[in-house]
Amino acid sequence: MGKLLQVLSGFVTAPSSTQTPLGMGSGDSLQVKGNKDNSPVKLLAAWADNQTAGYLRIRSTRMHDAAQGIRLYSVASDVENLIPAGSMQRLFQGDVLIADLSGSATAGDIESAGVLLFYEDVTGSDAHLIKYDELQSRGLNVVGVENTLALGTGGGYSGSEAINAEYDLLKSGVEYALVGYLTSAECTTLGWTSPDFANARVGGPGNETEKEMTANWFARLARDWNLPLIPVLNGSNKGNTTIDGVQDENGTDALVISLFVELAPR
Repeated sequence: MGKLLQVLSGFVTAPSSTQTPLGMGSGDSLQVKGNKDNSPVKLLAAWADNQTAGYLRIRSTRMHDAAQGIRLYSVASDVENLIPAGSMQRLFQGDVLIADLSGSATAGDIESAGVLLFYEDVTGSDAHLIKYDELQSRGLNVVGVENTLALGTGGGYSGSEAINAEYDLLKSGVEYALVGYLTSAECTTLGWTSPDFANARVGGPGNETEKEMTANWFARLARDWNLPLIPVLNGSNKGNTTIDGVQDENGTDALVISLFVELAPR
């Protein structure tokens, strides 16, 4: 099957209490990709990075209702998943999601949000993803790979560098499961892009305080949903695997440790 895990991010500037449509990050689109035989597409997670508390809404005519859809409340500086685990919110190919956000009224303040989608059988892609039980049966060693991201101030993706740019630790020919991450600074989204992930960006919320959440991000999603949601990287592709992030106008850099588990050969 053509599995795909994809994070999408967008932002608004000084929306105040008005629900304002997100401007999406470079390369991101809220149109659901084509999938084979109308196979399931799931909305796994959604989060917002607000400087003032506000609402994140995700809407579609195919959801429960088109007026409010999924209406979520985000407090200031609390970047974490707001979607209930295992809720199985289904999306449909070709549908264009409407995502909007409210928050700060201060001129220049960037408020932003992210969503994580899973395609069970997408057309033209096949990412290397595994389930939680395979992680348990094949896991050997934990390794943390550090990158310091020079994040920008424009609200889009920035700070991209190769996963081995600072610490070249992953072994060529060895498979590694990306189970989670740690970050030193709050940001909206942290993302990883690799040929092994079908050149899609996988990712999650940039929360510097809820370390138990981020350290287990992909592993916990896979366990909670019983789906193959743990990205697997071959060490031979480390130079072609990048990490980046989304930051607000304050441009705080983030030290990120990507948490991998070395996998035993099949």
